[in-house]
Amino acid sequence: MARDGSKLIAKNKKAFHDYFIEETLEAGLVLTGTEVKSLRDGKVNLRDAYANIDGEEVWLLGMHISPYEQGNIFNHDPLRERKLLLHKSEIRRLLGKVQATGYTLVPTKLYFKDGRAKVEIGLAKGKQLHDKRQTLARKEAEREMQRAFRDRQR
Repeated sequence: MARDGSKLIAKNKKAFHDYFIEETLEAGLVLTGTEVKSLRDGKVNLRDAYANIDGEEVWLLGMHISPYEQGNIFNHDPLRERKLLLHKSEIRRLLGKVQATGYTLVPTKLYFKDGRAKVEIGLAKGKQLHDKRQTLARKEAEREMQRAFRDRQR
């Protein structure tokens, strides 16, 4: 558990591989009871998820929350659309950026903060193939430097 009262549930590593994340924003989630129980078990997949702005509401699509094992006939649909809780001014600002400059909204993290489920959405711009290769090469070079530094200290 982190010092600020938050507990990480899932992180979307693929989003950082496929997109340049320019800005992040915290949003609440509207969930059912069995979804919260599945989140506490860590049974969620953010890999193919994205957010869509519809009118003055933001919806999270493609996030898979597995059905709760001890649930009954009232269990939730794993791929249902989930509403994100944001202020109107934030939604309008995001809508302007998404429409005008070709950004997309991608969830980067899902966590509990003071007992409430929160999602961090990122304003993202897609990477080209050569950008992905550059990022991988830079990470590999950093790994090699760390390895050499560690071996030298021994």
